[in-house]
Amino acid sequence: MSDKNDTPMFRQAPQPGDLVPYGYDDDEIDLKELFLVLWAGRWIIAGVTALGGAIAVVVALSLPNIYTSSALLAPAESSGGGMSELMKQYGGLASLAGVSLPGGGDSSKAALAMELMKSRAFLGEFIERHDILPELMAAESWDETTGEVRFDDDLYDVESGTWVRDVDPPKQSKPSLQEAHEAFIEILGVSEEKDTGFVTVSVEHLSPMIAQQWVTWLVDDINQAVRDQDVAEANRSIDYLKEQVATTALAELQSVFFELIQSQTETVMLAQVRPEYVFKTIDPAVVPEEKSKPKRALICVLGALLSGMLGVLVVLVRHYALTREEVGSRQGEVGTV
Repeated sequence: MSDKNDTPMFRQAPQPGDLVPYGYDDDEIDLKELFLVLWAGRWIIAGVTALGGAIAVVVALSLPNIYTSSALLAPAESSGGGMSELMKQYGGLASLAGVSLPGGGDSSKAALAMELMKSRAFLGEFIERHDILPELMAAESWDETTGEVRFDDDLYDVESGTWVRDVDPPKQSKPSLQEAHEAFIEILGVSEEKDTGFVTVSVEHLSPMIAQQWVTWLVDDINQAVRDQDVAEANRSIDYLKEQVATTALAELQSVFFELIQSQTETVMLAQVRPEYVFKTIDPAVVPEEKSKPKRALICVLGALLSGMLGVLVVLVRHYALTREEVGSRQGEVGTV
């Protein structure tokens, strides 16, 4: 009768080079063997980690500083409420008389302005109006001492003011407004807080002064754009209502038209005297003193970490590839015998 202590508590994993017996579960992981394999390849892991970490440091140091300037805005009170109420009140009466009144504009001006700010038409006019295409598409670095932006000589010639970039057709040397729009969207941030309704507009750029200036221009221009649209619409409504007054003989309906004309006239007047027409500035944009990115320390840590994981993978793949090759060769020798 054999002693129970003769039975091993744990089955020993086959050593490298040993023949694997039939029925052995090769899915089991021997932590000791794994540790020994990693320890044997420690110099490979250290070398790959050091190389990857050095590359991450070089990349992190080569990236230019990016500054973000933002402004906090609050939607201004709509001036079209009186017109909307009058349209609801007298719309039925006008329809009975065979007159179709213009729409009251129930959509939110703030939501409209947010989408308009990101549109191709608005940003295209914005870029052309302020002549900022070189700063947007060809800026390379920013001189902290002089505050000047340096441009990429391969893209833009500052002395002659011409574009010299080499691109394939249908693109041209001077970037199109479509390219400029795509580039601006990447640095523009427009977000709304659902709880308070406040809107944040932000711009990223190599120059903190340019980032602050562009945010200020964006807020001013979007207020002007929405104001011009509303004034033009109100003037068209006034002209339309005056035509209806001249063509109708009903005194009561004429009174309705006069009230609507008065409401639209008030809209035009308020738009002219209120510069912050759609957005009121709660916290204006300032020149940022600290960069927003890149996070150089994070880049270096992630680079070293990923490189270390790559080194471990290389060691394991190399070890198990050699092991399978040795096992295959030994099985081949046994088969020939």
